[in-house]
Amino acid sequence: MDMRGINDIGASIDTAVEAVAPGLIEVRRDIHAHPEIGFEVERTAGVVAAELDKLGIPYRTGIGRTGIVAEIEGGAPGPCLLIRADMDALPIQEMTGLPFASTVPGKMHACGHDIHTATLIGVGAVLKDLAPRLRGSVRLVFQPAEETPESGAAAMIEDGAADGVDMALAFHNSPTMPTGQFGYLRGASTASADTFDITVRGRSGHAARPQDAADPIVAAAYLVTQLQTVVSRTIDPAQGAVVTVGSIAGGATHNIIPDTCTLRGTVRARSPEARTAAEAAIRRIVQGIELTQGVTCKLDYQLGVPPLMNDGRVLEASVAAVRAQFGDVVHETAPGFGAEDFAFFSERVPSFHLRVGAGQPGRHDHLHNSDYQPDERCIGLGAAALARSAVELLS
Repeated sequence: MDMRGINDIGASIDTAVEAVAPGLIEVRRDIHAHPEIGFEVERTAGVVAAELDKLGIPYRTGIGRTGIVAEIEGGAPGPCLLIRADMDALPIQEMTGLPFASTVPGKMHACGHDIHTATLIGVGAVLKDLAPRLRGSVRLVFQPAEETPESGAAAMIEDGAADGVDMALAFHNSPTMPTGQFGYLRGASTASADTFDITVRGRSGHAARPQDAADPIVAAAYLVTQLQTVVSRTIDPAQGAVVTVGSIAGGATHNIIPDTCTLRGTVRARSPEARTAAEAAIRRIVQGIELTQGVTCKLDYQLGVPPLMNDGRVLEASVAAVRAQFGDVVHETAPGFGAEDFAFFSERVPSFHLRVGAGQPGRHDHLHNSDYQPDERCIGLGAAALARSAVELLS
């Protein structure tokens, strides 16, 4: 690699990415054709290990069951920067008709984690050669099970993947942005995702004699309407939250008041404060329904992924690095309520989540769609953006 001084670091990164980009696309297509779900990413991890062997980057396998952690040591002491990519696919039947389409029925890389895996391999290839310039070290984390209720990030952290880390980066392809553009959000990059199950227990009886029963369906109906006040009357409008009841079930026929009715739903919040306030409000409403409707309620409230909070310092340094590499191509994007388990890393260390444009000209793709076709040019562009960010953060 041409080492021509710190002012030429962008050119050095461009040259390195140009050399490895065709191979990264082939890796991506191989992974895409052989999708694996959840923690069952043994073949994908094997592909990653083989590529790290070629690059001479030391790594450990079996972290968080099937994850891989690789280490690149810099030329001088300094902080440890973690960069994470997820590897798992989705239970979707692919409908793209691409020559490298999924060969596994009912499974597809419809969220672009094949793109992410190839991109992080590219980051490793670039930073391996730039390592003498770095003050500190880079830890590459290839993670299973981002799409499943049981978090691969949490499992890898449990196995020590975040030990000794000082800051962290992650990224996600974004088909709503054209390739060559990048995006970010201040504060929360993604929302928390918690779930609740409420079983309302009344007293069954004949529909013609409701006075002899305690109707759980009526109580559940009140619950549904009361839960709508959690956001409108409890959460600071500037923070943002969503409460949705996605399922309600009770009774089996026309003329019987049943014993029970069950509600299931989700809570999304874009700050730890809103997340805590929403849970407290739901618990309070459930207690109130018991008192006013003469029923009992069993609430099973499950905390899932926390909000992914971007650290201002890491964000500013990374955005400046992307602009230094590519120009004015990185912009603040609109917030949403999707969830991302990189949030477990962001709870531990200052972190930043970068959006990488992946939209193909003339297409209007969306994630988690059976015809999803991201632009493969985003692999090299993402690798260059992340490598430049690492250089700036570890200069």
